[in-house]
Amino acid sequence: MNASLIPLNTMTLPISQYPDLLAKKTANLTALLAPFSAPELDVFGSEPLHFRLRAEFRVWHDDGDLYHIMFDKESKQRYRVDQFPIASQLINRMMTVLLAEIKGNELLTRKLFQIDYLSTLSGQIAVSMLYHKPLTDDWVAQANLLKQRLTGYGFDVQLIGRATKQKIALDCDYVEEKLAVDGRELIYRQVENSFTQPNGKMNIKMLEWARSCTANSEGDLLELYCGNGNFSIALASNFRKVLATEIAKSSVDSAQYNIEQNGIENLQIIRMSAEEFTQAMNGVREFYRLRGVDLKAYDCNTIFVDPPRAGLDDETLNMVQGYERILYISCNPHTLVDNLQTLSQTHRIERCALFDQFPYTDHIESGVWLVRK
Repeated sequence: MNASLIPLNTMTLPISQYPDLLAKKTANLTALLAPFSAPELDVFGSEPLHFRLRAEFRVWHDDGDLYHIMFDKESKQRYRVDQFPIASQLINRMMTVLLAEIKGNELLTRKLFQIDYLSTLSGQIAVSMLYHKPLTDDWVAQANLLKQRLTGYGFDVQLIGRATKQKIALDCDYVEEKLAVDGRELIYRQVENSFTQPNGKMNIKMLEWARSCTANSEGDLLELYCGNGNFSIALASNFRKVLATEIAKSSVDSAQYNIEQNGIENLQIIRMSAEEFTQAMNGVREFYRLRGVDLKAYDCNTIFVDPPRAGLDDETLNMVQGYERILYISCNPHTLVDNLQTLSQTHRIERCALFDQFPYTDHIESGVWLVRK
C-alpha cells in the first residue's frame, strides 16, 4: 500500500464516550435556547455504530490496485478506508465486494475518481461511480455484468455511472426506503445525488416527534423546503390539508411518487423556493406555477420549516411569524438562535428537541415547536 495512505479502519470510534459526547451537545443546545425560556429538551440519541445510510469516497489508484480514501479537512492527509464503522453494514459489505469485483477491469476502473453509496433500512442500495471520462457502450456492458455479479452476492442494488454532462442508470437512479412511523409503514423514493436524511433511525424519531407536536391540530399545514416529502407525508394525517413547496425538480418528482405510494390525498406540492412562495404570498410577484392553485382554499395556521444551514431569510422569517404555530427543524443551532430572536417576540417555545444525527461530531440537529403568545 502506498505509504502516504493511512488505514482509517485501524481507528476505532470512541463508543464508550458516546453518552458523554451526547450530554455535551445537550448542554450546549440547552444553553443556546436558555434566553428564550425553552423547556427541557427531548433528547434522541443515535445508535453508536452503523447509523449512516450515505457515504462518499474518493478512489485512490496504486499500481493496479485501488482503495476508498477520505481526506482530513485540515491536514489534507489521505486515509485509506477499507471499512467505515459509522456507515450502514450494507455499505460496508458493498465497499469490500465492489472493489474486489472491479479490480483489474480497465473499463470500470480507468478514470474512476469517486464512489457514492446510498443505502436504506429496507435493504436496497444505490452505487454511483463517478468518472473523468465519457461513458461508452462498452462501459455499459461491463457495468451490467458487474450488476449481475453484485446481485449474485445478494445485493438489491442500483448501479449508476456519472461523468461530465452524462448520467447512466442501468435500471433506475433511486432506492425505495420503508420507515415504520407510529406503527405505519411509509414509503419514500430516494434519488441518488439528492438530499436524504443520512441517519435513518434518527429520521424516524424526528418524524414521530414532529407528529406528536402537531397531534390534534386544526386547520391546514404549510411546509417550506419539503424535499421528497419526508415530513409532509408523515404529518399529513394530522391536518385537513397540506401545501408544501420545494425547488429541486428531482425532489418534487420523488415527492409526487411518494404521495401516490402512501395513498396521501390531502397533500399538494408546488415547485418553487421558499423565497418565491413568500413573494407570491406578499403579492410581490405572480408565478405561472401557481396558476390553478387556489391558495384561498387553504386555512394554514401551522407552518413547518426545515431550512438550510443559513436559516430563514428575513422575508420568509417575517412571513413565518404570521402563523399561529411554527414547527422548525434546524441543522444549525446558531442560525436557529438568530431566527428565534425574531420569532420569540410573538411566539413561545412549547417543546424543543435534540436529534443526534451525526454522533462523534459537533453537529447538532434540533427542533422547536413554537406557539403564538
